[in-house]
Amino acid sequence: MFTIVGFLSAGGAKLKITISAFQEGGMIPKQYTCDGQNISPPLAWESLPTNAETLALIADDPDAPGRTWVHWVVFDLPISVKNLAENVPPQENIPGGGKQGMNDFLKVGYGGPCPPSGTHRYYFRVYALDKELRLDNKTTKDQLTKAMAGHVLAQGELMGRYRR
Repeated sequence: MFTIVGFLSAGGAKLKITISAFQEGGMIPKQYTCDGQNISPPLAWESLPTNAETLALIADDPDAPGRTWVHWVVFDLPISVKNLAENVPPQENIPGGGKQGMNDFLKVGYGGPCPPSGTHRYYFRVYALDKELRLDNKTTKDQLTKAMAGHVLAQGELMGRYRR
């Protein structure tokens, strides 16, 4: 097991993200992909701004043919939630709080890496927000990004790779 630590600034604020399933920039294990169990990897975060009210997460693949492919949309996670355990159920409501939106597989929840060819990069980005967004489970990355505009207090990102 490895721990990845990723930081990304947003207006000077940095959010620390950790993942124990693979190394930063390393290969994502098969169990988290369409070639395996297709379960979500475990993610954790810390260093939240004191005025944060909720968290959001977007996982996507910028190397997909034609456009960035969205693998996971999560929002309205209470700041009391410090991690998402491995294998978050593919349902609208997340145990402990928060919701999952639509991925580009047209399903609610996580859809693992499944590149048609070559090695692709998969970014996991967590955002600390100053409000609850109150969106529904049909929410897409684009809708979430628009709703988050002007409300991001801090963010962090990690990247893993996968090749079939």
